[in-house]
Amino acid sequence: MRSNYRWAIVILVVLLVVINYVDRSAISYAIGPISKDFGINEAQWGIISGAFSIGYLVIAFFSGPLVDHFGPKRVLGAAIVLWSVVSGLTVVAGAFAALFVVRVLLGVGEGPGFPAATRAASRWLPQKERGRALSLIVGVGVSGSLLIGGPIVTQLIAHLGWKGMFVTLAAAGIVWVVLWLVAFKDSPNDHPRVNEAERSYIAVGQTEEERTVRKEHIEPGKIFSNLNLWAVAFGYFAWGYMFWGFLYWLPGYLGKVYNLDITSIGLFSVLPWAAGVIGTLLGGFIMDAVYARTSRKRPRYIIMGIALLLAGGSMIPIFAAPSLTTSLLFISLGIGFGFITGGFWWVASIDAAPDQPGFAAGFADASFALSGLVAPVVMGFIVQSTGSFNSGFVVMAVLAILGAAALMLLSKESQLQAGVDREAVHSR
Repeated sequence: MRSNYRWAIVILVVLLVVINYVDRSAISYAIGPISKDFGINEAQWGIISGAFSIGYLVIAFFSGPLVDHFGPKRVLGAAIVLWSVVSGLTVVAGAFAALFVVRVLLGVGEGPGFPAATRAASRWLPQKERGRALSLIVGVGVSGSLLIGGPIVTQLIAHLGWKGMFVTLAAAGIVWVVLWLVAFKDSPNDHPRVNEAERSYIAVGQTEEERTVRKEHIEPGKIFSNLNLWAVAFGYFAWGYMFWGFLYWLPGYLGKVYNLDITSIGLFSVLPWAAGVIGTLLGGFIMDAVYARTSRKRPRYIIMGIALLLAGGSMIPIFAAPSLTTSLLFISLGIGFGFITGGFWWVASIDAAPDQPGFAAGFADASFALSGLVAPVVMGFIVQSTGSFNSGFVVMAVLAILGAAALMLLSKESQLQAGVDREAVHSR
């Protein structure tokens, strides 16, 4: 009888992503008391809001090669210890400069998360299950954490104060590290809880590169010359621009344009992220079904492109015929369609560079992080200069269409099959 320990690893990674996103967004719920205690004004708060993305952007890129060389167990274990300690240090930052450094370091600690999760998925899951697993990680981990994060953090603040909230989140990270070090191995072949039947099942469809535990020699040239990976990175930037734009500006948009109070904004903000959960889980099932039917990888790029087109098209009614009902409906559709791609980015990264999945995922994740720096700044400039959000939605639509074109026109099946061909030659 085949064991199913690989799903315990998936659940562990889902918990990591939930802690990750709750941790990074927690400070936004404590803006009032922190500003008062530390004497921080609105301009300084804007700089602190971007500090996380600075650390995250740099490390998301460079952590990929580290994950490929040293393995996700060591890299991710060290990273979570760092981010947990830094999260706890927030309570003693005391001033603007110290808080800025803390937020940069928090981004550094959280940067290896998705590259390490991608590497783990490429070694622990067979091809036909990666779509569901990675969509579960992204759907439950990202959009799901945005649904539950607010209530969790606000309750912690209400009962423990904002300092107690940060200490609790730090403790949660340390507990996760202990579970990770006990439960995880870089390869299922090294884990005593995985029987031979499950090892054979995982190996089905894996390339020779995907069976290696570590990459001895990192090859940046293969990453930077990989056209499929550039298509993934640009598409991820396009989707990230929409994601971060709404993450930072949806409450402000609903309040400014439709004069909603804070309670109503909280209620109305649930619908788009609920659509994101549905979209991500749906995308995972679509991805696995298409691969099972065709055994080809490029159709995944086509599905990603179609989803981005639908997401971009959903922006048009928001500025063409605005109303509260129209805006909520089509913002939800846009986020839902966009999140269909949620697990695809990581699977597509593995497909594009199976011998360096951490590096490839870090490259894609860095482009997503870059959009997290660009989107809120551009939207803020547009709103300040025009007094309207409409041009911001136009930019979202245009980027989504361009990203879709890159995914559908630049990707090549022949390059995606290179790893499979090398395995066939090796086995002769």
